[in-house]
Formats: sequence, C-alpha cells, structure tokens
Amino acid sequence: MSTHTFYKYQGTGNDFVMIDNRLSVFDTKNSLLIAHLCNRRIGVGADGLILLESDPNYDFKMVYFNADGQQSSMCGNGGRCIVAFAHFLGIIQDEAHFLAIDGSHSAVYDNGYIELKMQDVLSVFSKEDYFVLDTGSPHYVSLKTNLDSLDMASEGALVRYSEPFKSSGVNVNFAKKINADTFAVRTYERGVEAETLSCGTGSTAVAIAMFHSGQSTSKVMNLKTLGGDLVVRFEPLSSSYSNVWLCGAAVQVFKGTLEW
Repeated sequence: MSTHTFYKYQGTGNDFVMIDNRLSVFDTKNSLLIAHLCNRRIGVGADGLILLESDPNYDFKMVYFNADGQQSSMCGNGGRCIVAFAHFLGIIQDEAHFLAIDGSHSAVYDNGYIELKMQDVLSVFSKEDYFVLDTGSPHYVSLKTNLDSLDMASEGALVRYSEPFKSSGVNVNFAKKINADTFAVRTYERGVEAETLSCGTGSTAVAIAMFHSGQSTSKVMNLKTLGGDLVVRFEPLSSSYSNVWLCGAAVQVFKGTLEW
C-alpha cells in the first residue's frame, strides 16, 4: 500500500475527487475503490472521480467515473473542473485541448471561470411533455411549475427506471422558466442515483430543449442550479446544434492523501 495525493474540486456544487494519473498509479478497474472514495460517509465524498491522464495528441485525457464506481459518459461540470485542475498543475495556461470519452474538447480558462466546448447535439427527440437529447450524456428534460417542491428522489427515479430508459438509464432534468433566457434546473443523475446540486450536461440539455421547444429564442441561456449559475450558448442549425459551450466557475476545495 502506498500514499497518493488527491484533490477535491467543485463546479456549481457538482463535486469530484481529482487524481493526477499521468504516471498510471491508479487502478482504473477497481470499481469498489472508486465507489468507496465517492462515498460521503466512509470515503472522501463526491459525485464522481476524475483521473487526469496523458495523451500524446492532447494536453491531457479525462477519465470519468460515476459515484457507483463505473466509468461513465461525459460530465460537463467535471470537464470544467479538470481544466481548472490542469491549470493548477501547470499543464495548460489559458486554453486547453483534451480528450474525453465522447471525443475532443476545447476550453478557455480565465481566473477560475471555464468555458468548455461540448459536442454538437445532433437531434432532439420531442414528446408532448418531455424531450430527450444527448449532450455527451443522455438527458430527459421536462418543464415543471412546482419545481421547488418536487421530491426529486422519487420523481427522478420514476423516470430514470421507466421504459424506454430502464436498460441504459437516463439523467432526469426538471426545469422551470424564470424569464425569456433564464431557467431553473434540478437534476437526478444516473450513476449517482440521487439529485446533485448541478449537472453541466443536464443544464446544456435544458438550454437546448427550451430553445428547440420555443420556450426561448435566446442562443445564450442562464441556468440556475441548486449549486450556482451556469451559462450555455450555442448555434442552432436546421435540426441540430453546434458550437455548444458550457460556462461557469470551478473551484479547488481541498487536497489530501489516500492509501491504496
């Protein structure tokens, strides 16, 4: 057993254990260890674990695990946090180009405020009362007038484990319109299996779904999550969305040591 340094980062309340794994010191197949580290009672406590690794064609590579210990799809707030971490480590200055599970990403760092370019959104599936789209992770979006009083544990799980989402899971976002370009958002995340204070890909999904449905005509949206404010901007095409950016602060909370 050896001792290793870890860092804790949060982006609008979405928190992550961050480890510099450029020397491949962490066993990525040890899902029990990852789940233990993310456990808020017996571990460090986090919504997920992120490894920063080397890649010959990019500044770095992002490897993301949900709190259940399983490697997962893209995490937007985690992407912003790893850019802040890379800046702290001296890997980047004010711009980053990195690889994640859904492909390459660009980012701009400005004194703790990170603008992260997301993947293009190729389609939006519309039903009468909800939307489904992939913003790097799959998301369900629905408007709710009683957003503040919703029991997210039950309402979120009800959708997440329903057909047709039961097999692969979906992240569940409920939103409420505040004004023409501002929406409040609450998110139940698969893999965490609970409500988180914020979800970057979820906020991106809400912004695009609200534009797509005509709830807003703004191409720059303000998203108010329980953990803070995010900005999403994008360019609408005929049936898809490009030049999608997720913007907000990311903060190092503390660092410590782990043994494994």
